[in-house]
Amino acid sequence: MFKVLMICAVFGMAFASPLSRPLPHRRVATVLRASPVSRSDDVHAEVISQLSDVRADGFDSSLQTTNSISRNEKGDAYGNIYGDFGWIAPEGDHIAISYVADENGYQPQGDALPTPPPIPIAIQRALEWIAAHPAPPEKFSRH
Repeated sequence: MFKVLMICAVFGMAFASPLSRPLPHRRVATVLRASPVSRSDDVHAEVISQLSDVRADGFDSSLQTTNSISRNEKGDAYGNIYGDFGWIAPEGDHIAISYVADENGYQPQGDALPTPPPIPIAIQRALEWIAAHPAPPEKFSRH
């Protein structure tokens, strides 16, 4: 599962790259009819809809497949990108990741992303005590 998540994160960053955007002033919309396939048969998934609209002030892009993979992105003239993507995991869970890619970097959010464990209470108390009782400045002497 973590490998799949990392692959999707890499694809998200690749789609956020200015190099992966379509040529300016080009609008492409594709809608295909496809018969549904089972989730276990991802190799035969087909595109249901795809939209790519590039303007001078940004872009809109979306993709939907028969195996429940989806991607939506919006970009502005400043290079900021807002988007989300999702899929159905082999366990049957719907995985949804939203993100912002701006001057602060790629910032994904989603319940499927790993989070750090909580700080143990004893360590949290020690950190608070250290912050409340800074060490006195050291006196330097010349020898």
